[in-house]
Amino acid sequence: MTTTPLLAELSWRGLLYQHTEGLDAALSAGLVAYCGFDPTAPSLHVGSLVPVMGLVHLQRTGHVPIALVGGGTGMIGDPSGKSTERQLQTRETIEANSRAIGAQLARFLDFSGPAAAIMGDNAEWLLPLGAVEMLRDIGKHFTVNYMLAKESVKARLEGGISFTEFSYMLLQAYDYLQLHQRHGATLQIGGSDQWGNITAGIELIRRVTGHESHALTLPLVTTAGGTKFGKTEAGAVYLDPAMTSPYTFYQFWINADDRDVSRWLRFFTLLDRATIEALDHETREHPERRAAQRTLAEDMTSRVHGDEALRTAGEVSALLFGGSDPSGLSVQALDALAAEIPFARARWTRADASADGRSFGLQEALVAAGLASSKSDARRTIQQGGVSVNGVRASGDAPVVPAQCLHGSYVLLKKGARNYALLRMQD
Repeated sequence: MTTTPLLAELSWRGLLYQHTEGLDAALSAGLVAYCGFDPTAPSLHVGSLVPVMGLVHLQRTGHVPIALVGGGTGMIGDPSGKSTERQLQTRETIEANSRAIGAQLARFLDFSGPAAAIMGDNAEWLLPLGAVEMLRDIGKHFTVNYMLAKESVKARLEGGISFTEFSYMLLQAYDYLQLHQRHGATLQIGGSDQWGNITAGIELIRRVTGHESHALTLPLVTTAGGTKFGKTEAGAVYLDPAMTSPYTFYQFWINADDRDVSRWLRFFTLLDRATIEALDHETREHPERRAAQRTLAEDMTSRVHGDEALRTAGEVSALLFGGSDPSGLSVQALDALAAEIPFARARWTRADASADGRSFGLQEALVAAGLASSKSDARRTIQQGGVSVNGVRASGDAPVVPAQCLHGSYVLLKKGARNYALLRMQD
């Protein structure tokens, strides 16, 4: 049988891990598919983008995607891929996280048109669900032996698993049944560690309705260097700009290993095969150009944070790593730079400057910015020619005056090749 457009697309991108028999035929007729997202954090992280892109490809090939935020299951915690119990969170926290994640998902999916996406929250049916109702209507369809055989449970037996997390797969199975009955969903997608939970839903739908449904899993992303994908020295890389700045987000993709960038272009962008293969070739022939990494960083930053954030991240990167002229930096780039390098407010204000043109010495500026431990340390560095002000090498302890400020407020100091600091005139 000819592979459907969705499976063909996922296959060449390396996103097809496992699926149920008969999915090809079901896709040929068109279907509704869903993926769940855990709201135990106030933002998705870059690892979450694999299933997000699964929904994107579903919609692009004519199927209806449902993005389901787990406002109900988030109160419990999925044991899949976890070695210990999750810390339970309050209902208010879960609700706030669910709203934030829903807004992030809306950047990727089209909620209008012939295959309009559907946004859902399983709190709608799980929070009103009574314990007796759950045991009678859901639990009776599963034996303990069936549940113990699931990998997400087996992996936790030795260290211990609470009844709360043990029962998680029943709630996820009930989600699938609810979406099947409410929206006609016949496919659930997720990471490869979700296979057991998804197939439990297939079993529940079969037992309750007699209908056939399907599962499709996507690979868990790893790096060629053996580190966990989406982790940096500073922690996880989130989609929320307040948790991971657009500049840091951009740099995460720019710094992709040559061994990873080809896979990540396939996983996370919508670039066509010919374009990606051309970038593969350039990476092999001219790795120093980092064309693939730059394309990946621009595509992802623009999609997640918007074109203005991309321009700002590019400006900051060009300054810090390319030595570009700081006089051309936009106000937005300077504001972003203040979050990435040492930053201090100058002791003089706009009122001072307009009144008498006050200034302060360069030695004082270096100390205030944290680039020198003392005025004598600053003086030695200046004498050695290691300091520049707004891109111009300083030759002495000339005063820093308001007229020198970039956009009327900022002074960019540089010590040596890579040590930057920013001062800003107080309002």
